[in-house]
Amino acid sequence: MIDTQGRLRAAFVVSRLRRAGASPGGSSTLVARTTGCMAMPRSDFYPPIDPFQTGTLAVDGIHTVYWEQAGNPRGVPVMFLHGGPGAGASPTHRRFFDPAHYRIVVMDQRGAGRSTPLGETRENTTERLVEDIETLRRHLGIERWHLFGGSWGSTLALAYAETHPDRCLGLILRGIFLMRKAEIDWFLYSMRILFPEAWAAFAGHIPEDERDDLLEAYWKRLDSADPMVRMAAARVWSVYEGSCSSLLPSPDLIAASGEDRHALGLARIEAHYFRSNRFTPEDKLLRDVSRIRHLPGVIVQGRYDIVCPVISADALHRAWPEADYRIVPDAGHSAMEPGIRAALIQATERFKEYR
Repeated sequence: MIDTQGRLRAAFVVSRLRRAGASPGGSSTLVARTTGCMAMPRSDFYPPIDPFQTGTLAVDGIHTVYWEQAGNPRGVPVMFLHGGPGAGASPTHRRFFDPAHYRIVVMDQRGAGRSTPLGETRENTTERLVEDIETLRRHLGIERWHLFGGSWGSTLALAYAETHPDRCLGLILRGIFLMRKAEIDWFLYSMRILFPEAWAAFAGHIPEDERDDLLEAYWKRLDSADPMVRMAAARVWSVYEGSCSSLLPSPDLIAASGEDRHALGLARIEAHYFRSNRFTPEDKLLRDVSRIRHLPGVIVQGRYDIVCPVISADALHRAWPEADYRIVPDAGHSAMEPGIRAALIQATERFKEYR
């Protein structure tokens, strides 16, 4: 429930409501508007920057992961965790953070982006990714850091923080995905409620007699020995997700979704994790939230997020009522949408107080 008469604290863009709209535990649900009353000094991207260091880590006999650092080498460390799984990071992701304040660490997860082999699913599990993050932290000599992740990045941030809470300063999460069967089924079958044309193209790539199990039908093609079959399925899968990822479908986002490297990494690894969702037991992330409730947290969620519906963010906030919960009323899933982008940058500004 939202108390629309509540006042906003100056410390946040649209900070906690002071009156009785609080969620259980006393922390309030925020509606962060993209017009009107934003008072924080910054709510848009910082200028583009280049990394001051790049490298790779051979994390096992199969995978080599790419990493980079940008911003202030002596700044407060923050780890950016990309989505998907399998989407990879981009230069734009550095721009959520003040480069004068933050030591910005970015890693392409196993099989994603500039990590190799692209799209590799062997030894690719949530637990392995958590180990990779911890290996990178030790490699860089970082004692503690903030975690910043959206969509699958929120899943991985929670998994890492719940495993290594003593290594975390705080969490900024967006578009919450808890790796539950209902969320996967929603993606495969129920997004057609609002995007029937996108789903028709997605399902239409599969013969009608295989559509009862779209996940297995896609995996058969994504794991085909024929690279043309793999690539065709990957493009359709990735474009489907991109088509549903913003409140107003973005031609640029949809076009980027169909690019070969992005599509192959995203579709193969995403389908692999969906098939093997035993890697994160049902509701494990919610059950283990008690391990991180002492940490500062911000949850940013688009009201009309179709890829990761708001019900998952609500479940997380009920388990973690101390976290600030910001519902952006005019946004979907993408971090690039104005309201989502503003809320995330305002959160990184506020987190400057935590060192």
